[in-house]
Amino acid sequence: MSILKHVKIIGIGKYLPEQTITSEELEKKLGLPNGWSLKFSGVKERRHVVDETNADLAVHALKQAIKNANINISDIDLLISSAATFDYILPYQAAYILKSLKQSNIEIPSMDINSSCLSFVSAFEVATSLLDGIKYKRIAIVSSEVSSKGLNPDHKESATLFGDGAAAVILELDSEKQSGVYKSMLKTYPEGFNYSIIKGGGNKYFYKNNPYDAVLHSFSMEGKKLLKLAKRKIPEFFSDFFSDSTIQLEDVDVIAPHQASKAGIAIFNHLYPNFKGLLYSNIETHGNCISASIPMCLHDVIEKGLLKRGQNCLMTGTAAGFAIGGVLIKY
Repeated sequence: MSILKHVKIIGIGKYLPEQTITSEELEKKLGLPNGWSLKFSGVKERRHVVDETNADLAVHALKQAIKNANINISDIDLLISSAATFDYILPYQAAYILKSLKQSNIEIPSMDINSSCLSFVSAFEVATSLLDGIKYKRIAIVSSEVSSKGLNPDHKESATLFGDGAAAVILELDSEKQSGVYKSMLKTYPEGFNYSIIKGGGNKYFYKNNPYDAVLHSFSMEGKKLLKLAKRKIPEFFSDFFSDSTIQLEDVDVIAPHQASKAGIAIFNHLYPNFKGLLYSNIETHGNCISASIPMCLHDVIEKGLLKRGQNCLMTGTAAGFAIGGVLIKY
């Protein structure tokens, strides 16, 4: 498989809220036995916002990425907000992120992309397609998630799983043609639509007819059904993903996966026990940060020197919907 498009990550940033919530604290609050969260969710601690917004987190991560790329905000030709949670129903989140930068004369194009936990992967594919070196020379993608406000404390599985945070990347065409995207693919399996859902808040269960209810308006998840579906569909997905490729899974140096859960990450090890590369995980200290999980993992492996220029990285995961996606890059 040759590189489809020579795109380079020139900057990356990450931000976590200051407040750390330990699993021990949550377990006492929820009446769970000590060690329950680490055992079942794989989470030891996670960050939750106090009064920060999605846009606040996004601005911190975006500024880091801009600084890391050694450019200015004015050098960006498009901002994509790729996330499942947001501050306002209307206007769209990317516009609010630009407003929250509090800089005058920023009139660049912006858009939102929401495919739940795979929003970043979707945005990476769109950005890769749009980069042309003319109209779009540099594109910023930022995934900022505040999951903590949508959790039902009576749903122990999800209440102990999720965290808040943000990550951002800056992409541009690689004139040296060393980095690039080999392949990206997304598939949706609607049979799992109801397995992870927030039913209330949209037009289906409009608020005038459905006043706030902790069950209706909070995240709910049928973990066992999700895992069963994932085990069945992931092998099909990767068989298709690598079917037309000279690069196979064994040629991947680093996998930056969505941090779905301890069990979700374990599925990969179970299905592909002979994988010799690095399957990175930060779920123990971050929790599941929805769409920010994948770019946060990408940030970590780059900053820690675990992913070096010229190496192959697979960013992949699952999402509510149910969906599976992946983008294979040469960093």
